[in-house]
Amino acid sequence: MSLKNKTLFITGASRGIGLAIALRAARDGANIAIAAKTETPHPKLPGTIHTAAAEIEQAGGRALPLVVDVREEESVKAGIAKAAETFGGLDIVVNNASAIQLTPVAATEMRRYDLMQQVNARGSFMVSKYALPHLARAANPHILMLSPPLDMQEKWFAPHTAYSMAKFGMSLVVLGLAGELRAQGIAVNALWPRTTIATSAIRNLLGGDALMAMSRSPEILADAAHAIFLKPARSFTGQFLIDDSFLAAEGVTDFGRYRIDPGQPLAPDFFVPDRPPPPPGVSVLEHRALPAATPPR
Repeated sequence: MSLKNKTLFITGASRGIGLAIALRAARDGANIAIAAKTETPHPKLPGTIHTAAAEIEQAGGRALPLVVDVREEESVKAGIAKAAETFGGLDIVVNNASAIQLTPVAATEMRRYDLMQQVNARGSFMVSKYALPHLARAANPHILMLSPPLDMQEKWFAPHTAYSMAKFGMSLVVLGLAGELRAQGIAVNALWPRTTIATSAIRNLLGGDALMAMSRSPEILADAAHAIFLKPARSFTGQFLIDDSFLAAEGVTDFGRYRIDPGQPLAPDFFVPDRPPPPPGVSVLEHRALPAATPPR
């Protein structure tokens, strides 16, 4: 069971969760199209499409760095076409790129509202749309959205309505597209972390080093995504998965290796429903409010 010679198109793959998913696939010998905006170093964020490409190739994969803005239709179309041309097709699409701002309605500027809708919901819709002709020719095609289960409760919207709409919008694409493509054998699933994940967004926007210590590493999502991609696309679709519950069902029992600081409690992520509960031995704090933040864009 391997992703050797499979081609993945991953948005936002220059750092964080997207890069972790890419590196896990690269260890199998996969081809990775790195679709992201960061071509030159960002003053506050690590990594570019070129540094990511070097890491992917060092890990054993083949890399194609692509400057892609998921808000721009021609940019998306050109990036997908280039990936398919370079690697002879497309097997897996990962919609990971996301924008975040945790502000109430009164404090949300409309340009920030538009940014989150354009990157999260519209961007994921558009990347999936233009990848479909290529996925239809793949042996085991998957689309994976990094978005939450559709647990539509007031508590997930009231503190940051605009961001919640944008993230749940990604999940609505999963709901509709899974049904639309089921007969074609193209799997469409969502994956979401139970806890906060140690990324630049956590360090710079949400909670600094203190919250980083209470987080898990991106590798937990990378391992979960890898296991999803090995599932038969015709039967494993329309799923809204929480990372540790899914991995536990796959036989994983050691979740301690994903913790940044085993001496700190785990902080919960947004949008995690009560069911399924954490795997045995996993304890997460009650959900707590995080400070409002501005995205690094």
